[in-house]
Amino acid sequence: MKRILPVATLLCTLATPFAHAQVKTTRDQILFYTSDWHGERFPDGRPKLPDSLLTRALSVSIEDLWDFLREHKYNNQFEGNWQALHPDQPFAGRALTAQYMPSRPDMDRAITAEGKTEHRQSFNNSWPINDLQQGDVYVADGNGKIFEGTLIGSNLGSGIAAHTHSGFVFDAGIRDAEENREVPNLNGLYRGYDPSYLIGMTLTAINAPIRIGHATVLPGDLVLAKHDGVVFIPAILAEAAIASAEFTKLQDAFNFELNRSGQNKGEFEGGWTPAKYDAFTRWIDAHPDKLKMPRSEFEALLKQHRYE
Repeated sequence: MKRILPVATLLCTLATPFAHAQVKTTRDQILFYTSDWHGERFPDGRPKLPDSLLTRALSVSIEDLWDFLREHKYNNQFEGNWQALHPDQPFAGRALTAQYMPSRPDMDRAITAEGKTEHRQSFNNSWPINDLQQGDVYVADGNGKIFEGTLIGSNLGSGIAAHTHSGFVFDAGIRDAEENREVPNLNGLYRGYDPSYLIGMTLTAINAPIRIGHATVLPGDLVLAKHDGVVFIPAILAEAAIASAEFTKLQDAFNFELNRSGQNKGEFEGGWTPAKYDAFTRWIDAHPDKLKMPRSEFEALLKQHRYE
């Protein structure tokens, strides 16, 4: 027997696809995935890490951050094997995520209709760019597609630069690589270059959790991109991770001096006795310009390392 829906229920059912945005993740959904964050947020709900932390991130190594994240059971935060617009220029920012999938007509029609109701302009690979803020990094899962998987050309590249003064990380291809290298305030990691334009791919999510190779990325993560790869640091750990990496960098700098002078003998990377920590502290006193974190933060980390 054919079931007859009440008129009110039928109208509700028909209206559901357009009642709430399906492509752009809602603020409540972002709050759900980042519920441990208790700091400042963007209006869209993403954690808003301070600009000073983004600057500090540029001077630390991926290895030292990776070590910290692994110690805290975050085992899927790094991805390597990239091409870069400017390989020797690291960049950092807050993640705005996007997901692209192979097209299918019914899904494409629904997404196009949603774009019209939200007054979105152009093809949907430009939609995330309009949501970017200064200091963001546009992070996109494009299934590693390069031929006909080029998420941007130079016009969209200039749009990313204007909005972020930072760059992008694309598990996909780009076109207009030569022109994009000439765009001021733009850097980017991508899987490969191809002159083809985007075909058979469609945007399915903005600011949803995404996968970039072996890494899981949430909106608001601290993104640090360097010549050898990219690490995605959860916002809740970003400040502690940067401070820990800065402390390790200071230890290494002191240790390198001891190695050069032969004072370490055979302890090329260890031997951190109380006496060595005392000498390390005196070295910091003599080189205060090397300390990027507050002295109180350094003292707390020093005490922690002394008694590990």
